[in-house]
Amino acid sequence: MLYPSIDLRGGQVVRLRQGDYEDQLTYDVTPAATADRFCADGAPWIHVVDLDAARSGVRSNAAAVAEVVAATGGRAQVQVGGGVRTVADAQALRDLGVDRVVVGSAAVADPPIVAAMGKVLPVTVGLDHRDGRIAVHGWTETSDLQVTDAVEQFPTAAAFLVTNIAHDGMLTGPDVAGLAALVPLAAAPVIASGGVGTLDDIAALARIPGLGGIITGRALYEGRFSVADAVAAIGRAASLKNEELP
Repeated sequence: MLYPSIDLRGGQVVRLRQGDYEDQLTYDVTPAATADRFCADGAPWIHVVDLDAARSGVRSNAAAVAEVVAATGGRAQVQVGGGVRTVADAQALRDLGVDRVVVGSAAVADPPIVAAMGKVLPVTVGLDHRDGRIAVHGWTETSDLQVTDAVEQFPTAAAFLVTNIAHDGMLTGPDVAGLAALVPLAAAPVIASGGVGTLDDIAALARIPGLGGIITGRALYEGRFSVADAVAAIGRAASLKNEELP
């Protein structure tokens, strides 16, 4: 399942290289127009990241999130992450029409918060890592928790969003081997993020047995392929997997 990404900073659509706030690409498109285009191309979900909230906790992109939700017109579901730390944050996003929240740093610091937020909206636990160690607070700090341990926790999670920061925003290819090893350990479906630059990358991820979804952003904005192309590539990979079954 494809999750095209809209990263927001200062109300604009941007992309960070390897999570570095000083290394930003800004795209000349609006959040609403981007969401509308993704939906028209057949995206089942849209993944939104509030980069300002991830770093400061201040939800200054709420209006842009609301515009994204409105632009979908019910054609796609919307998942939002970045600075979601309390039940009140989840409630605020629910009130904007968001379908699911991504909780990263708060889940690592206080695992029971996932179940509490889950009473408001389904929760995807965001696990961003460098060399297997979970990074928190907008990727500015690295914890001692290993991603292989983290995916076995959080029994109420709707999904895990796993990002290898070394690959994120670089278009150098995803961590296929690492994800393939992680998926069987996880207590919920794993959504892959980071490094997707080609349709071959999409196909390689889609062939991982049990993978729950694929996030891509920069490759779409730079015209390497469209959402429709990626959705079709996922469909072809699924058909091949079915043909290989005994």
